[in-house]
Amino acid sequence: MLKRPHLPAPLLLLAFALAPHAFAAAPAVDPRIEQVLAQLGKAQSIQAVAISPDGKQLAWVIQRDGKPAIEVADADGRHAHRVSAAARAGSCAESGIAWAPDSRRLAFVANCHVDLTSTQVMQNAIYLADTRGTGAPARLAELQGYVRSLQWTADGQSLGFLYVAGATRHASAVAAAKPAAGEIGVSGVEVQRVASLDVASGTLRELTPAGLYAYEFDWSPDGARIAYTAALPPGDNNWWIARLYVQNAQAGADARVLVDPADPASGTLHGLQLALPRWSPDATRIAFIGGLMSDQGATGGDLYAVPAGGGAPVNLTPGSKVTPSWLRWTSPQSMLVSQVSNGHSQLADYAVSATRAAQQRVHFTLPASIGDGSASMAMSLSADFKRIAFVQSSYAAASEVHAGVLGHAPPPAVTSFNAALKPAWGKAESVEWNNEGFHVQGWLLYPADYDAGKRYPMIVVVHGGPSSAVIPRWPGVGYGGAPLAALGYFVFMPNPRGSFGQGEQYVQANRRDFGYGDLRDILAGVDAVEKKVPVDDHRLGLTGWSYGGFMSMFAPTQTQRFRAVVAGAGIANWQSYYGQNLIDQWMPPFFGASVYDDPAVYAKSSAINFIKQVKTPMLIVVGDRDAECPAPQSFEMWHALRAQHVPTSLVVYPNEGHHFVDPAHQRDVLQRALGWFAKYLPASE
Repeated sequence: MLKRPHLPAPLLLLAFALAPHAFAAAPAVDPRIEQVLAQLGKAQSIQAVAISPDGKQLAWVIQRDGKPAIEVADADGRHAHRVSAAARAGSCAESGIAWAPDSRRLAFVANCHVDLTSTQVMQNAIYLADTRGTGAPARLAELQGYVRSLQWTADGQSLGFLYVAGATRHASAVAAAKPAAGEIGVSGVEVQRVASLDVASGTLRELTPAGLYAYEFDWSPDGARIAYTAALPPGDNNWWIARLYVQNAQAGADARVLVDPADPASGTLHGLQLALPRWSPDATRIAFIGGLMSDQGATGGDLYAVPAGGGAPVNLTPGSKVTPSWLRWTSPQSMLVSQVSNGHSQLADYAVSATRAAQQRVHFTLPASIGDGSASMAMSLSADFKRIAFVQSSYAAASEVHAGVLGHAPPPAVTSFNAALKPAWGKAESVEWNNEGFHVQGWLLYPADYDAGKRYPMIVVVHGGPSSAVIPRWPGVGYGGAPLAALGYFVFMPNPRGSFGQGEQYVQANRRDFGYGDLRDILAGVDAVEKKVPVDDHRLGLTGWSYGGFMSMFAPTQTQRFRAVVAGAGIANWQSYYGQNLIDQWMPPFFGASVYDDPAVYAKSSAINFIKQVKTPMLIVVGDRDAECPAPQSFEMWHALRAQHVPTSLVVYPNEGHHFVDPAHQRDVLQRALGWFAKYLPASE
């Protein structure tokens, strides 16, 4: 969401004073924590999968020796083998897989100069492998910059992609921000554009205007046009006000605005966000997801369609009680849609009409996370839409590639990379309750070796967003709730108002109300859990990251029910935050106005304004280059708690953004959080 400014000199010195020495001074670690971390580290991460257009082959991206690698296999997962641009496999990071229409050639991106903390220009190459031949992949282009989202034209002659020429960082607000220097908002601005590569000649063309930052794109069926979402730079800031454009697929072509959510003529989309533009097969319409969204990539809302030649966007799913996240046209009158339904992943067919709301038929619903790695909940499909592939994981089973016939039963796993892994935590269970006219859902993890005759502490984990949802997935080494359950806690992960999964009205229900209605939903959920299982209400903890970090800071100002808190990348003061961050466009849709026009609505949700009411011990952790939730917010909360003599600790992690990438930091933050709860919420009475 948000961008980090340059820290004032005293805070900067304090950050560096804390960060380099904090890890050496870490508290003694419970040996059980090391066991849990070791168990989490055994899971092999499958980052993407793609099925060939003829449905006969699979390609996937899997972590090997600390870097993403590409493997190709038969459609049933057999005969898997490595595909690499490097003479020595493992020397490059390889990803971005995209099958050519001929089902023989596989394009991918190779980065042989991986350094996530560097400020030097990235170097990426696009390669083409003949999956049925024996030769090495051919290098199509060597590019100085950031490359992602490869997409072939239907004739197989061109590859489109998103390209940041001269990029020094990943094009994402969750990546570590560039150190602030020069004229802010002007110096060093990096612009992402839609580019294309002629496969035969290697000719590169940047298609979209240099003055527009492109976020997503789609080729028209004949490859003559592109549809894309874009806004003025800087890109990290302006995704929330992006518009839908259409232009000819030529450099220098005029870009025409097709949908502008800022225009009242956009109807129910007015003031919201749009994502994932997709051409219909007959090129007459462009569909997209529209709704209130917290972050690019965390896509969810209603299905919309707009005539490709211009006109008003039409909401195809008004009043829906689910949240579509991904779509693919399967005919001019039908779509395949992935959606969040009551905390579950769901795949459905939608019959699409120009005159009435879309009608859906559900294929399957899973208590698991699914996706092919290209977009939120995306599915990889064969050209005839009869076969499907995706990566699936849950609290019960780690990631595997699933592939097979698209039907009413989910396809089986065709890999067994993680089949030997068993959860170190207890079972997962969906919990549902009603509060203030809303139906609310969440997930409950039981403690390991659960004994119904004992009483247990419970930790509430609030998800980020708030426009997001907890859907079961196997945890990585990064911060999360499952390790807490492994150490003897119940872990409750609610999806309160503001979350995906109950329809767009539910998502918008916490606008101008951060920390109030959603907190009441959470507390009502705690009550529902306590009626169900033996939770000790005097041993409740609270944690979360991003929006969950804000809630972890704010909730103790409203209730004394929680006895220990860990706040990750939180927000203590929405008023000071508005002026500190460089990514402020996300805020007016949620707060209704800027802080300068309505300071009161920001003040009422700021923990710092109620700091005298906090008694709860709080561990605070943050990255020093966080572009979403700037580190000064954590300093402000820590300083206030110390002044109130509330037990607190602040740990700042160097060179980290909103998502930590250094494995040592990922482990350290989890160790500290587990240790904090062990101190203030002992698992045994």
